Amino acid sequence: MLVLFVATICGVGGTLTAIDNLNQIGQSLGYPQRSITTFVSLVSIWNYAGRVVAGFASEYVLARYKVPRPLALTAVLFLACAGHLLIAFGVNNGLYAASVILGFCFGAQWPLLFAIISEVFGLKYYSTLYNFGAVASPVGSYILSVRVTGHLYDREAERQLGGAPRKSRDLTCIGVRCFRVSFLIIAAVTLLGAAVSLLLAWRTRKFYRSDIYGKFREVAMAGNSGQQVKHEASGSNNDGGGTKDGGTGETGAAVNGNKISWRENIENDTSRQRDIDNGVG
Repeated sequence: MLVLFVATICGVGGTLTAIDNLNQIGQSLGYPQRSITTFVSLVSIWNYAGRVVAGFASEYVLARYKVPRPLALTAVLFLACAGHLLIAFGVNNGLYAASVILGFCFGAQWPLLFAIISEVFGLKYYSTLYNFGAVASPVGSYILSVRVTGHLYDREAERQLGGAPRKSRDLTCIGVRCFRVSFLIIAAVTLLGAAVSLLLAWRTRKFYRSDIYGKFREVAMAGNSGQQVKHEASGSNNDGGGTKDGGTGETGAAVNGNKISWRENIENDTSRQRDIDNGVG
């Protein structure tokens, strides 16, 4: 779990830093406010797309080719490195592509993280491990956004002011240098997270080559067998009741037949006695 936690800090922390500072990044690179609003919309849209695609694609390659799910997380982190480098080098109109890439990667990491936790560690302590994995987001954001990016941004802004004392708490930095060093560091950290995730994929390769859903099918089959046995037992009881009812019906028919025979005998005796009386008369 510690390996997965470190990979999540590196991956989610880096993408969340870019998303949180998207407004300042756009201003420093000279984008108009309308474009910055577009960047925010792109991040939101591709965040959702990343969640859907990562879940579906990782499940497909796992079921079809037995590819370990941590390997999908590794691919997402490698892709996130490209988005960080676009920001670091201030590529012309590159922030559009960076918004798409980082929004997608941020969304894609969450379903992969929680799926890996449930598959590798099981469901017994899933709620605890779920929240432990979610803690990686604020931890990574604090380290990379506050301690690294914020500090370097303020230092570059003060350098542009010529070392003059601050007149306000907010500093404005203009130029590629504002986020270059910080996002080079974030790209390196994300690359480290990809390497850690690759290590996890290597360690779990035998597990993912096996039938990881077999135990769930066995439980389902056992439940179905129990229901079938119960149904058969219930059917046997119904059949026994039907036999008993059938026996009761036959007994009733015999009793009714005896009553009919008794009445016929009385009528025959009465008719015979009448004939005798008529003959005597």
